[in-house]
Amino acid sequence: MALVAMLLEDLVSQVAGFDAHPPREKMCLFAWWLHVHGGKELFEPNDIKRCYDRLHLSQINIAMNLNRMADRKPADLMRERGMFKLARSRRTELDGKYGVHHSVIAVDKILTDLPAMVPNIEERSFLQEALTCYRSKAFRACIVMVWNLAYAHLLDWLLGDPNRLATFNTAITKRYPKKTGLTIAKYDDFTDELKEREVIEICNTANLINSSIFKILKDKLDRRNIVAHPSTVVVVQHQADDTISELVNNVVLALT
Repeated sequence: MALVAMLLEDLVSQVAGFDAHPPREKMCLFAWWLHVHGGKELFEPNDIKRCYDRLHLSQINIAMNLNRMADRKPADLMRERGMFKLARSRRTELDGKYGVHHSVIAVDKILTDLPAMVPNIEERSFLQEALTCYRSKAFRACIVMVWNLAYAHLLDWLLGDPNRLATFNTAITKRYPKKTGLTIAKYDDFTDELKEREVIEICNTANLINSSIFKILKDKLDRRNIVAHPSTVVVVQHQADDTISELVNNVVLALT
């Protein structure tokens, strides 16, 4: 899986107190970025200089500092063919702090690429918020935003076809006999008259969605309800990964 490159500015924003860090720490970070996101097996002083320029940092004697870092015991850098690379110990340390797991890369790419496939402006707004939450490791909020996206998409999908909407309305009393006289005509009717779970159940009764999509929607609504309320339940990355992958691939992209 190809790595989605991180901007240098985004990397630096993750480092608390970056501006106060000594040149040695800044240059180790720049070297790591050049290796991982700049595609450089080896780098030279001018590569580090460009990092300083890009971030509008005061210039220092970069070549002298790089040589000192290579001469340290233990060394921060190793020399090779007149250039430099991070020593394994520093590379491993920075991988642990700023490296990205492949699942994060995959989900980040899903959320980044999806707006081009989604014409609805409101859905794009949900996506942007979900992406911000995911990158900030706010996994509870991310799950809520992705559910909002998927549910809004489901409602738009129902409203987007008169025959589909008529089928849905016919199934309301089949699933909920007491809801006589209820007809859905616009978006607000869904939110005013039906709960989210009821909408999903009616879609299933009407055979508008298959059993797999029905199960995914029910499961992810349950998860949304759990994470959206204060509790001692721990929410971790893989739960967000699963929610995003399932709802985006099997609801947002499947219901067209």
